Amino acid sequence: MSLDWTRFFNLIGMFSVFVVFIVMALLSKRLGIVTRARPYYLGFYVAALLMGISILVRFMSDPADLAADVTLQEDATVIFFYGILPAVSLTLSVIIAWRYWSWLFAERN
Repeated sequence: MSLDWTRFFNLIGMFSVFVVFIVMALLSKRLGIVTRARPYYLGFYVAALLMGISILVRFMSDPADLAADVTLQEDATVIFFYGILPAVSLTLSVIIAWRYWSWLFAERN
């Protein structure tokens, strides 16, 4: 079995996004404590969980297991775990980051 470098770097990239979500959750939690904001930072943990599920599915699945007669666009499992789940995760994290950190853009001299 040879190493598929594209799949390897894809997993590393998604794992780095997972780590960014955790770091943003921890930073947002500290900011929320200081500013007494509502705990929206929990959404970062939800986004990290969704991304983690997608990473685990990608890691555990073998590309050779996909049926040869079914194209990737027709396989609902592939569409959900490879496309929809990461997209929902990223969208959720962008909304929460905007909610918590938008004050940085509002600061003017």
